[in-house]
Amino acid sequence: MNSIELSLFQHRLKAICDEMGAVLRGSAFSPNIKDRLDFSCAVFDADGALCAQAAHIPVHLGSMAYAMAGIVARVDWRPGDMIILNDPYLGGTHLPDVTLIAPVFAAGEPAAFVANRAHHADIGAATPGSMPIARSLDEEGLVIPPTVICRDGRLLRETLDGLLAGLNNPACGHADLSAQISANERGRRQLGRHIEQLGPARFRAALDEVNDYAERLARAGLSRLPQGIFGGEDWMDDDGLGREDIAIRLTLHIGDQVHVDFDGTDPQVEGNINCPLPVTAAAVYYCFYCLMPAETPACAGSFRPLSLSVPPGCLLNARAPAAVAAGNVETSSRIVDAVLKALSVAIPGDIPAASHGSMNNIAMGETGWDYYETLGGGMGGGPAHPGLSAVQTHMTNTRNTPIEVVEMHYPLRIRRYAVRRGSGGGGRHPGGEGLQREYEFTRPASVTLLTERRRRAPWGLAGGASGKPGRNLLNGAPLPGKCRIDARAGDRLLIETAGGGGWETEG
Repeated sequence: MNSIELSLFQHRLKAICDEMGAVLRGSAFSPNIKDRLDFSCAVFDADGALCAQAAHIPVHLGSMAYAMAGIVARVDWRPGDMIILNDPYLGGTHLPDVTLIAPVFAAGEPAAFVANRAHHADIGAATPGSMPIARSLDEEGLVIPPTVICRDGRLLRETLDGLLAGLNNPACGHADLSAQISANERGRRQLGRHIEQLGPARFRAALDEVNDYAERLARAGLSRLPQGIFGGEDWMDDDGLGREDIAIRLTLHIGDQVHVDFDGTDPQVEGNINCPLPVTAAAVYYCFYCLMPAETPACAGSFRPLSLSVPPGCLLNARAPAAVAAGNVETSSRIVDAVLKALSVAIPGDIPAASHGSMNNIAMGETGWDYYETLGGGMGGGPAHPGLSAVQTHMTNTRNTPIEVVEMHYPLRIRRYAVRRGSGGGGRHPGGEGLQREYEFTRPASVTLLTERRRRAPWGLAGGASGKPGRNLLNGAPLPGKCRIDARAGDRLLIETAGGGGWETEG
């Protein structure tokens, strides 16, 4: 292929992912998917290697890129099949992220796969929002191993009914799963046409060229890193069950390849901040993808210069059945901070200060309703710019649910939604400000908070000041970063998220 043909091929694959996302968003029922955009879509080759992805959620897509090969090899695929899974130890991230995968056949063999992953606020946990402070995976909800949900193009109703029976709100779950099936069917049809036009052999050859091109760009971007060994570390506030200051430690070995070694990271904990290995890989991939040229295709070739080792049984490579609900959302954010800390030693003039470092998870509900959302905060200031305020950073780019949508669907009022002035760290390029969001309950509800950067502030760099830690308040009284509460009608819950760290001493 010449350069124009290669670019068209690559962008057509990405367009298929974008179209899948549009179908999913347009047909989903829950605000979590259609308004907050907590979903991702991607295309993989016949071996499960990433070919293309939409600009959706890094923690979703990086973890799928790491785990898909094992999933693909585990299933005896037939035309018209579709499988569903959420098991974090068999290719998932955490139980609310439900993944559907469908093969695209050509000449009697799987030529590619389409997949989407979407967050379900109800996955059958004992607490509403399905983000409980749990000690084991079974306490976090319905565990779905890779299971055929469509066979020969037909929905297996008994399988679907069995899954829905484990949910607290099966009607909403049915609607969102149907939307995910529809998105994959659109992707399968569009990708099948693409493969048919090119022919299977030429399609595979084109994928090889895209991956080789991505590898060349990746190596060019990483070649400016100095060779050597660089260390980084950061800490989780707590695990929600009494353990505090849990260390994430790593060593970067930079040569012809970049190897990330997490030896020295603390062991897995009793609470739910443990990570399955694909989540750890996603955070590492994200950090180094940010150093590559902007035009680098998001495919398997871009990951070839990278490798990692993570001791089994540590916080970042937990053994089943450890609880992992917050590992996907909170610990992944701290892995990014630790990797960036190491890179700030290697290339100090290129790395920003720490961002707010938490997805600020709020899960709530009662009989008949489940709600979940994440909140943004301050972005760290960087070498060339101040940090943005009240935004999602790093491992997620979901939206905050609009006030009108929250109040229309749930027994809640949003009493305050504002930038948290004065929370960003000072510096020549100051950190961005966090945000404030205050909920008033019009009916009693069970609420779970999974938040970080409440004890340890986001750090500044090059002499810049740290951002202000976040706070959680119920009727003005402080709450722990991770807790479950029973809210009464009239209660007000205020979440104040952390600001970003500042970059470089002023003056």
